[in-house]
Amino acid sequence: MHWLRRNFLAGRIAPAGDASGRVRLQTLVILRWLAIAGQLAAVLIANLWMGFPLPLGLCLAVIAASAWLNVFLTLRYRSTTRLPEWQAAVYFAIDLMQLAVLLFLTGGLQNPFALLFMAPVTISATTLSLRSTGLLLAQAFVYVTLLAWFHMPLPWYPGEALVLPPLFVTGHWIALLLGLGFVAAYAWRISQESRRMSAALSATQAVLARAQRLSALDGLAAAAAHELGTPLGTISLVSKELMRGGMSEAEMKEDLALLNSQAERCKEILSRLSRRPEDGDAIYSRLPLKVLLDEVTRPHRDMDVGFRMEVVAEEEGAAEPEIWRRPEILYGLGNFIENAADFARTEVSISAHHNRNRIVVTIVDDGPGFAPDVIEKLGEPYVTTRPRRSAGKRGAPATDDAHEGMGLGFFIGKTLLERTGAIVTIANRRDAKPGAEVTIAWPRRAIEAEPAFPESDPEGDRVAQAGASA
Repeated sequence: MHWLRRNFLAGRIAPAGDASGRVRLQTLVILRWLAIAGQLAAVLIANLWMGFPLPLGLCLAVIAASAWLNVFLTLRYRSTTRLPEWQAAVYFAIDLMQLAVLLFLTGGLQNPFALLFMAPVTISATTLSLRSTGLLLAQAFVYVTLLAWFHMPLPWYPGEALVLPPLFVTGHWIALLLGLGFVAAYAWRISQESRRMSAALSATQAVLARAQRLSALDGLAAAAAHELGTPLGTISLVSKELMRGGMSEAEMKEDLALLNSQAERCKEILSRLSRRPEDGDAIYSRLPLKVLLDEVTRPHRDMDVGFRMEVVAEEEGAAEPEIWRRPEILYGLGNFIENAADFARTEVSISAHHNRNRIVVTIVDDGPGFAPDVIEKLGEPYVTTRPRRSAGKRGAPATDDAHEGMGLGFFIGKTLLERTGAIVTIANRRDAKPGAEVTIAWPRRAIEAEPAFPESDPEGDRVAQAGASA
């Protein structure tokens, strides 16, 4: 589990600010065609249908320039081209300039379509870096400020003049500046959270793929030891009988036949085990609940804390569930158990309760617990959790000089377990003692495996009888 955490903390998740900023050209071209269609419709309706006098030739020339640029880009580059950040920023800057010229010809900020300044800035905030978005926002501020006071008259009915009060224009200018700033900041923040989560999930998927293969190999070894135990034991027993001698020819033939059958069984088991782990062979893809908890706890038992474990049936006579040996469960639980062992002073308690409908695993430590100001954010990447105990010494007090990475352990564990249908609850202990408590609850049908083998095994009974007769 340590290597899993190191892979995340070693930089495989790119910081949110390191987004590549590459934007698909075809997306921008389509958006510009939509803008051109809207601008053309607005100009023609205002002039031809409503009869507003405006410099139609100049307006159409500005719109045509934008259209010709789109045609050039479509012919010059392939539709799959992705623009580097600086080219995308120039693209948005040209859109802002074209809109500013068109608004200058049609009334400046008195034109209600001045609101469209928000479109390029918002798209930039969701796709480009903070620096590029800031430059585009500054450009938009300059255009808005100039258009508030310098522009051609607002087109209106012939013979009439629409004069807006200066106070109204000033208020519109301030509102547009504030709107641009707020929308850009909000869109950038939301996109950063999305990029951060996407990067962390991508890294989780990559590590999980590797972990799944390692987990399958571990299960393969355990299955081999378990499955080969019976036939090898029979072979050893029969060999000793043959070495003692004193057997009739018929008895010797019977024992040799048994040896041959057990050797064939070993061959069959090895052939079955050599299949790819993703084939999902039942002999290593399921574990009893207690065995599964033992397995995920074993790597941490050399730490300087004690482990206490119990599996409790909430209904009388309820059989212990067998769980699919899924790497999401193994590594999700392992992360929470490792975290509890890191911060515990003396003991980590792991309890599992099950009934016909649910399986609930609770992990409790006696460490310092979670700080109130971060407990609601746990389970998200880049959230510092709580102070570690000093140098891993039993009973050592918690110190503030080392903190748990950026909460990636909790993010990984919570994400993996929720993929299996679990509900993860993180809290401080409810019994008024210091420490943390993590509860993972599954619907039983989500992770329980059907019995892999029938209740009785005739071949196993025969071998057992042979051993007893010896």
